[in-house]
Amino acid sequence: MFLLVFAWPCYALDPDPRRWNHVPVDTNFAGAAYVYTEADISFDPVLLLEDVEMEKQSWAFAYVRAFELANKSARIDITQAYQKATWTGLLEGAPASTARSGWSDTFVRFAVNFYGAPPLSGKKFSDYRAKQKVETIVGAGLVVRLPTGQYMSDKLLNLGQNRFVFLPQLGVVHNRGKWSAELTGEVALYTDNDSFYNGKTLEQRPMYIVIGHIMRTFNPGQWLGVSFGAEYGGEKTVNGVDKDDRQHNVGLALTYSHPINRQTGIKLKYIGIKKREFTGFDSNSLLLSGVFSW
Repeated sequence: MFLLVFAWPCYALDPDPRRWNHVPVDTNFAGAAYVYTEADISFDPVLLLEDVEMEKQSWAFAYVRAFELANKSARIDITQAYQKATWTGLLEGAPASTARSGWSDTFVRFAVNFYGAPPLSGKKFSDYRAKQKVETIVGAGLVVRLPTGQYMSDKLLNLGQNRFVFLPQLGVVHNRGKWSAELTGEVALYTDNDSFYNGKTLEQRPMYIVIGHIMRTFNPGQWLGVSFGAEYGGEKTVNGVDKDDRQHNVGLALTYSHPINRQTGIKLKYIGIKKREFTGFDSNSLLLSGVFSW
């Protein structure tokens, strides 16, 4: 049960499975993860940045609490990371590089399963799960990205975004025997950054995101998942000038979860993201995480 609950939000597009799975109420989960990312970034040509490559290391920590709310199963997640990133490329045609290290933005997620997945614990939960060979679960959630990360208004490249991001979610899971299919739709809503680079104001239109997963369970806590995702939109405006930088990115992820014991497990994951527009980034990430429940 331990590895059913964690998503490590490195980007808006992070295909992480099992966000809506049934977990016993009054259970706590704590986890840590290491994420290594390499990316090729394409900026707006007006910035005179070319051939930019990024290398980033993230050490993430998360806490999840499952509880009952209005006779429904609910959960709250808090995720925080410390990051080190290096960018190299050409600035006005000359080689340049810069580095940042510090705290990332904090992510908080609240979710409720309003169809299926009743709020149970202990033997009642175990008995219920043993009988559910075929089931459908529907849930809704809200992720909030808090502007807590390192940010310098005189720098273009930062670890934090200096703005709130709200992501309302709607998800559905269908379990049939050892197979599971999951689909989640999200909309990213951005507040303005009034301290953008060189004292400008950054506005951004909504980003529309869809993420799907197919998973196969082998033993309790041991499973393999293939995930896909796509995001579209998110055009930016700087000081009222439209940047015409609509984003269209697709992502693929492979996840393997393995139990250590009933309370502890590990997870290995690969995430690949590719841009489908002129600006954006292509990235590859590897994640290793461990979770303990009580």
